[in-house]
Amino acid sequence: MNIVVSTLNAKYIHTSLALRCLKAYAEPDYHVEMAEYTIKDPAMNIVTDLYKRNPDIIGFSCYIWNIEETITVAQMLKKINPNLTIIFGGPEVTYDIPYWLDRIPEADFIVIGEGEETFKQLLDELHGNRQFENVSGVAFRQDGKHVVNPQRNKIDLREMPSPFRFEEDRNSLSKRVVYIETSRGCPFSCQFCLSSIEVGVRYFDREKIKDDIRYLMDNGAKTIKFVDRTFNISRSYAMEMFQFLIDEHKPGTVFQFEITADIMRPEVIQFLNDHAPAGLFRFEIGVQSTNDAVNELVKRKQNFTKLTRTVTMVKDGGKIDQHLDLIAGLPDEDYHSFKTTFNDVFALRPEELQLGFLKMLRGTGLRLSAQRYNYQFMDQSPYEILSNNVLPFSDVVRIKHVEDILEKFWNDHRMDETIEFLVQNCYETPFDFFQNFGTFWDEMGWARIGHQLEDLFKRLKQYIETESFKNEAIIEGFMKIDYLFNQKHKPRKPWWDDKLDKQVRSHYYQQILAKPTVLGGDFVDENLTEKELYKHTVLELLPFDYAYYKNTGKIVEKQSLILFYYDQKANETKLFTSPVEAFDLPVVS
Repeated sequence: MNIVVSTLNAKYIHTSLALRCLKAYAEPDYHVEMAEYTIKDPAMNIVTDLYKRNPDIIGFSCYIWNIEETITVAQMLKKINPNLTIIFGGPEVTYDIPYWLDRIPEADFIVIGEGEETFKQLLDELHGNRQFENVSGVAFRQDGKHVVNPQRNKIDLREMPSPFRFEEDRNSLSKRVVYIETSRGCPFSCQFCLSSIEVGVRYFDREKIKDDIRYLMDNGAKTIKFVDRTFNISRSYAMEMFQFLIDEHKPGTVFQFEITADIMRPEVIQFLNDHAPAGLFRFEIGVQSTNDAVNELVKRKQNFTKLTRTVTMVKDGGKIDQHLDLIAGLPDEDYHSFKTTFNDVFALRPEELQLGFLKMLRGTGLRLSAQRYNYQFMDQSPYEILSNNVLPFSDVVRIKHVEDILEKFWNDHRMDETIEFLVQNCYETPFDFFQNFGTFWDEMGWARIGHQLEDLFKRLKQYIETESFKNEAIIEGFMKIDYLFNQKHKPRKPWWDDKLDKQVRSHYYQQILAKPTVLGGDFVDENLTEKELYKHTVLELLPFDYAYYKNTGKIVEKQSLILFYYDQKANETKLFTSPVEAFDLPVVS
């Protein structure tokens, strides 16, 4: 029989660890072919490709992000070949089994929970006596009735074969994210998370994991993401792995981890600050809420003071980027409480702040107690909430406006200096800026159209003009800095009206050529020729002293000249500045 395991990833760069675990466990007894697609691929294209593989058995790995598309594909395949055996598995179909057996008649079997051993035993029966009642952890229909076999005991992870040694993966390792797990399970009981259902934490063999990581790096893997729910639950284990990765990493490789920040000891962070190369590690930290009463309702233990200490120490170390998560819509977290949560976490200035909305996942305690909080949520995946007893849909929409601006203007780091100035000087809290701008953005209809980089600056400027700030010229100055500094090449035409006369600009350039020390010793070291200066630099005037601001954080309304050099050899944009009074030209208004 031809056996295919397949899934629809959220993005092309993602890879499915589940498929590779199933294939590794089934071989060498069975040859299993892997077929990965994305949720953006047309269903007809997926079905056509799978049809060409001439499968007898197809197993689909199902999650909240792909279940609806997967069902569509399965329905089409079953119509084309009614004799095709289709198996569904994964976290999305592990719970509410009767519902899925009724919802997906095209699925001949559903694998429940941990799938490697169950899938292989199911293959044995499909190739043998077809005594499916003997397969633990599988559900199917028999004589029109549901049969749900009890789940099997957990696999001994130390005996698991490597899912990374397949020849067909080698050429793509450098182009895609590689997911790796060193443990399964979670010690915590957060009621919105599927990981809370599995009791205890089990570990894979450490030395095998290290060999796999060596293999992946030797074959070009650049981004390796650990999917352990709490990588640092064992301090000794985390330290051992951190030391190994520091000692044996290859340049250009990045390792990502989900960590629980409030249990990370300061000495561990100090070790990383002292010894980890910059950019080697990236931390993902679930904060979710800073309201202790809310956390208690979902059985989430969190010490925000210690979490703040960890995030701050890591940020001060300058070695590790941090991605922090928030969840809007938790029990008793109304709009004002969430605003406080947002401001508490934004104050930490993480490199990325992910604002997500509660999803009522099948099997979780929160979904089972949804009526208690009057939750209304989507009937189909991703089961995102629409409202609850303290958060009406109107507030959900408002927070979605915040999410949109946060993604476009903070997480992409297009306007760091501008946003920092705005939230520090123009609004009572950071949340107010994101909310006000987000609502304006939606009212203008911009949420329904695409945007080039210049559009984002123009639209922020248009919004700022409606606020009638006294320091509007200073805000525009920061916007110019952000726009010019984040370019790789000299931009052809700026998004703003250039008020600097060409003749005046030329005079400034001539003085810079005659006396380069006016822009400081670092500029002198560049030793730019006249041709390079005109070809690869942009010169602008600001209504405030930028150098003084960078040193003190204070605005002095004294004009300064700022020059951006687009160094093509170093592939770097460099910034130089000087007060206008250092030049032999009058201040230009």
